[in-house]
Amino acid sequence: MMSITDNFQRLRQEIPEHVTIVVAAKTRDLEEVEEVIDAGATDIGENYVQEAEAMFQAFGDKAEQVRWHMIGALQKNKINKALPIFDVFQTVDSLEKAVALNKRTARLNKVLPVYIEVNIGGESSKSGMPPEYDSIEQLVRDIAALEYLRVEGLMTMAPFTPDPEESRPYFRETKKIFDNIAKLDLPNVSMKTLSMGMSDSYKVAIEEGSTMVRLGTIIFGPRE
Repeated sequence: MMSITDNFQRLRQEIPEHVTIVVAAKTRDLEEVEEVIDAGATDIGENYVQEAEAMFQAFGDKAEQVRWHMIGALQKNKINKALPIFDVFQTVDSLEKAVALNKRTARLNKVLPVYIEVNIGGESSKSGMPPEYDSIEQLVRDIAALEYLRVEGLMTMAPFTPDPEESRPYFRETKKIFDNIAKLDLPNVSMKTLSMGMSDSYKVAIEEGSTMVRLGTIIFGPRE
């Protein structure tokens, strides 16, 4: 049986160097996440603030070795707890959330990288901006005006399908939106990250231009 270390290192060799692997740590225990950090993981993604907070505290200095990504839906009442932990917020999908983040980040006096979450399949069960270019561009422009946030990319989750090939049009569409926003060359916006693709779909996502994949199951094995 392959260990977490073997799985991570094999993936890191197989995935092109310019693509960041964010290890999705949802429901994983401390030992598992510690093993993947020791194996060379540089970025950890968490869906829940409470879970991340417990892990961050338990790790002590080791927590500083990696960048922490908020990859779950962000609730405004959790922002104060989330800010000291997370380095990147990947799921900003409204001006209201961005303004709340900006206000609280101001107290820390740091600039916070955020990605706009796009609900590319327009699924009612998922958060994220509807896949309408004009409204996404408008949100980027509005956030660019906030002093303490910096838009650095887009994040999406394609509708789940047993065949990863079926995700391709969704990834392609997200890349198109990403490229069009990048072309605007807006001040305070640097479109450098396209976060798309998970354990079942990362290969197709990378072929379609993803620069960041969020991998959990393929590293840790199925969830208990």
